[in-house]
Amino acid sequence: MESSEIVVGLDIGTTKIVAIVGRRNEFGKIEILGMGKSESYGVARGVVQNIDKTVEAIRVAVAEAETKSGVDIKVVNVGIAGQHIKSNQHRGIKTRASAEDEISQNDIDALIDDMFKLVMQPGEEIIHVVPQEYIIDNESGIKNPIGMAGIRLEANFHIITGQIAAARNIYKCVHKANLEVSGLTLEPLASADAVLSDEEKEAGVVLVDIGGGTTDIAIFQDGIIRHTAVIPFGGNIITEDIKEGCTIIKNQAELLKIKFGSALASENQENEIVSIPGLRGRPHKEISVKNLSAIIQARMEEIIEHVYYEIKN
Repeated sequence: MESSEIVVGLDIGTTKIVAIVGRRNEFGKIEILGMGKSESYGVARGVVQNIDKTVEAIRVAVAEAETKSGVDIKVVNVGIAGQHIKSNQHRGIKTRASAEDEISQNDIDALIDDMFKLVMQPGEEIIHVVPQEYIIDNESGIKNPIGMAGIRLEANFHIITGQIAAARNIYKCVHKANLEVSGLTLEPLASADAVLSDEEKEAGVVLVDIGGGTTDIAIFQDGIIRHTAVIPFGGNIITEDIKEGCTIIKNQAELLKIKFGSALASENQENEIVSIPGLRGRPHKEISVKNLSAIIQARMEEIIEHVYYEIKN
C-alpha cells in the first residue's frame, strides 16, 4: 500500500484518546484498518492540562492502532475542541480585473486566504474558514461559483477561532509522541462529516455530540453550516453529580451511571435499590435507582438547555 492512501485520525478527548487508521477503498468508502484507545488523564474539558500524561496516552493509543492495523504511523489528523472555540460570520469581497475570465479556484482561495488575515482578539487564532455561499455581481445564493463570469465576487464565511495556546499544546503533545500533525480539525465538523447526510443538512439539523468533558454542537441549514459551539459540560460532570449526591467515590459513580443510569427519573420504580460495597469493611450503601436517575436528569436537562440556547442564538 502507498502510505498516502492511509489516513490516521487522532481524537484527544477528555475521557479517552483514540487513534483510528483507515484507507479509501476502490469504491471511495473509508475502510477501517485498526483502532487503539487509551485512558486520557491529562485533558480536562477538551483542553490539554498535563503534557506528559497526554503524550503517554497518545503513545499507547497509537501503538495499539499500529499493532491492529499493521501500519507504521507517522502522520496524524488531530481533532480540537474545548470551550475556547468560538464561531462568527464574515463577508469577503474580491474585485476581479475582467468580467470575461471565468471564476477559478484561485479566486476562491484568494478570498479564503484573506479571511485568515482578519484581526483576532489577543491570544486567538483562526482554525477554519468555511465558505457558506457566494455572491457574484449582487446575485446571491450561489453554492459553487467556479466557471461563472463576473467582476465582483463576494462570499459569506463561517469563521471558527480558538485559543493559540490550546492549539499549540495539542501540537506539542503530538510532536513529543514522535508524530507529525497533518491538520487540525474542529471536532463538531468532523462528527458532522461522519454522520450527517446531505438531505439532513439541507432540511436543517443540529448535531449534538455529548462527550466526556464537552458537548459539541454544529448547526446546518440549506446545506450550509450556520453555527458551531462547544459547551463545557459532558458526561464527567454527571459522574461528579452522582459522586456528590450519593456520597460515593468517583469509580463507583461512573459504574452506577453506566450500569443503572437513566435520564428519565419517571421511568424507574420507587423500590429499585442498588447496593454498593463499603470501603475497607465499612457497611454497604443502598442507593435508589430513581434518585440516581433524578440526578442524571437534572444535569442532562441543563446540558440540553445550553444546546437550545445555542440553537436560538
